[in-house]
Amino acid sequence: MISDLYAFPPSQVTKSDAITDQLIMAHRRLAELKGVAPLLPNQDILLNTLSLQEAKDSSALENIITSHDELFKQGLDLPQFNSAAAKEVSRYSEALRLGFERIKSNGNLSLEDLVAIQQVLVIGEPGPGIRTKPGTRVVNRTTGEVVHDPPQDHDQIVELLEHLLDFFNQPSDQGLDPLVRMALAHYQFEKIHPFYDGNGRTGRILNLLYLVQHDLLDLPTLYLSRFILREKSSYLALLRADPNDDNWEGWLSFMLKGVELTSTETIQTIHMLIKLMADYQERIKADLPKIYSLELLNTLFKHPYTKIDFIVRDVGVQRAAAGRYLDALVEANLLLKTKLGRGNYYINKPLFELLQGR
Repeated sequence: MISDLYAFPPSQVTKSDAITDQLIMAHRRLAELKGVAPLLPNQDILLNTLSLQEAKDSSALENIITSHDELFKQGLDLPQFNSAAAKEVSRYSEALRLGFERIKSNGNLSLEDLVAIQQVLVIGEPGPGIRTKPGTRVVNRTTGEVVHDPPQDHDQIVELLEHLLDFFNQPSDQGLDPLVRMALAHYQFEKIHPFYDGNGRTGRILNLLYLVQHDLLDLPTLYLSRFILREKSSYLALLRADPNDDNWEGWLSFMLKGVELTSTETIQTIHMLIKLMADYQERIKADLPKIYSLELLNTLFKHPYTKIDFIVRDVGVQRAAAGRYLDALVEANLLLKTKLGRGNYYINKPLFELLQGR
């Protein structure tokens, strides 16, 4: 039997005029984001680039800190670039993609899917999977104060998760506004705290998957973690508040503001990305017409760093030709060549700076 503390959804949630206004703006910005994303010729570019941004900021909330340089080098799959932090951030991107594939394939999110997402995120002790032993507490890392006692019994944790997933999977036209439902589901998941590790990152992935599942976005391209990272103290304070205080308006207001602002920022990023790709397309066609192809252009924008192997794989040319292509792009000041041992890698510097937020 689910305890009163975790009764869900909460019965006392009401929408004030202020929340109604925020809902209108958040939905408007999300609709704009959904409309602008297809303007890019290759949707993989959004998944590869923007998911890295979400991964970096969401991981930073768990004190997993990596630079953009380390993160992008991780994508080259070279042993000397495999920093521990960059590996963890890369796993977040993989977990997000796995969840997206499961949602698109199954239509709903199951308990098995949820555990699979967390298993990608977490490697080593205490290991992946739903907690089976008591003793987990949520502690303020600065003061050592216990701020939350999540449920300890494994069977109750499973029951709570199944109840939450039923709510998560319900059609968005039932009862509460879908963005309110997303905010409440995120709060409940973090309160259940079902795993030994990876709860925050898994919960933030669920936000993106909810938006896709309920047709608010076609791709998980809203990197809400950037807003949460900027407002971390407010986020934690609201998340740690006693739900019996009925401060749902504060929590909903925070989450809706995050959706609105990060939608606006992501729209701006996509427009800049489209402009940058158009500029590269024009310059390559004009200066290097013999090597131009849409496959080459897409490869240069799937990731800020590239290497000969990527050109061979994606463009379908021999290794020697791929090397000539890259050297020609360097000569045209479209790529920056960097020596690495006996080999090289190549940087799309404007794309790097765009994703870095300059």
